[in-house]
Amino acid sequence: MSQAMKIAIVDDERDMRQSISQWLALSGFDTETFPCAEDALKALNADYPGIIVSDIKMPGMDGMQFLKKIKGVDSSIPVIMITGHGDVPMAVEAMRIGAFDFLEKPFNPDRMTDLAKRATQARRLTLDSRALRRELSDGGALMKKLVGTSPSMERLREDILDIGQADGHVLIEGETGTGKTLVAHALHAVGARANKKFVLIACSALDEDTLGRRLFGPAREDEPIPAIEEARGGTVVLEDIEALSPTMQARLLTAINEQGQPAETRIVAICNLQEQDKTCESVLRPDLFYRLGAMRINVPPLRQRGEDVLLMFTSLSEQFAEEYGCDAPQVTAQEAAQLLQAPWPGNIRQLINVAERAVLQNRRGTGTIASLLMSESDDTARPAMTTEGKPLKEFVEAFERMLIDNTMRRHKGSIVAVMEELCLPRRTLNEKMAKYALQRSDYL
Repeated sequence: MSQAMKIAIVDDERDMRQSISQWLALSGFDTETFPCAEDALKALNADYPGIIVSDIKMPGMDGMQFLKKIKGVDSSIPVIMITGHGDVPMAVEAMRIGAFDFLEKPFNPDRMTDLAKRATQARRLTLDSRALRRELSDGGALMKKLVGTSPSMERLREDILDIGQADGHVLIEGETGTGKTLVAHALHAVGARANKKFVLIACSALDEDTLGRRLFGPAREDEPIPAIEEARGGTVVLEDIEALSPTMQARLLTAINEQGQPAETRIVAICNLQEQDKTCESVLRPDLFYRLGAMRINVPPLRQRGEDVLLMFTSLSEQFAEEYGCDAPQVTAQEAAQLLQAPWPGNIRQLINVAERAVLQNRRGTGTIASLLMSESDDTARPAMTTEGKPLKEFVEAFERMLIDNTMRRHKGSIVAVMEELCLPRRTLNEKMAKYALQRSDYL
């Protein structure tokens, strides 16, 4: 939820700042006043939930100096400058430095209200975007599902943030089970369209006539309005874009071209083709592919995510253990290595399945994680392994991090209990927790 916007009014003339404050308050704004720039700077920070209205001519620190200081605190805070008739050149210079706009005395109060509305709207978008970025870095809400500390996942999260803020159409590629639909939801959530409609359509699940009506219309009485219209201002996600026939591809291209720039409805296409002899580019007509693929995201397969596999297995097994009312399985060093080496052709979906079955096995007191991996392999003689070798150091560190993480979770952050169970002195435990970026506060 967006926070209420404030307006900080800075003017050395008492009557002027009270007059501005009263007018803006009557217009529905929450105002606060300051007699000088120095006082205002003490109350303003990078997360200030609002905008600033400041006079240019003030004793001590003038409006220009104040503007430069504010830009150093947060370059995105909108500042509306108030100037006398002879100070217009100075106001133009303020605009060059980064002022949002300026008002020349005597100014029309309605003009001030209009400027304040536009400035607060811009500030709200900035703060909402910033909050979403913090949510992502903190692993909260929707973004919490995009777990992992591997470089490939760090890049994926950055791509989501950057492309989410842009306005063009997007093509998401990746193997089956990697979480492409979740990425599409995240793209919508971190962008300016977040408060608009999000419509998801599985192209392969509908016959051509039904799909045509669902996308473009005309819809029958018992059907929803066409998706392109329904999500106007928002996002339409097309799963299995490779399933579109040439006719449907042509209709989609026409609909995209008719929208112009920027697009009224953003199209996010999800492609599941990963075969060497067949790609999304090879099955879509070139003009449609390049319209959709101007911005592309490739979701990494699980086998390229390193110790994220152990992190996710631990989290999933704990969730299933709670659901089934039993203990989560304890992963041995050998099983950790096998989890890291498995090729995971089914990616996250397969990992979820293995984690659930491991919990059920543990509840019965039979079976091992290794046996589950063997059952999923074509080679029944041994657990499935990747062809890419990994240094022993990687396996040791991944297992060590998982072991400390699991023990901290079980003891709810009790350092003494963890030291006793793992037979580690406090200094060694502290060093290893720092090495693996484990924070005690996360377990309390």
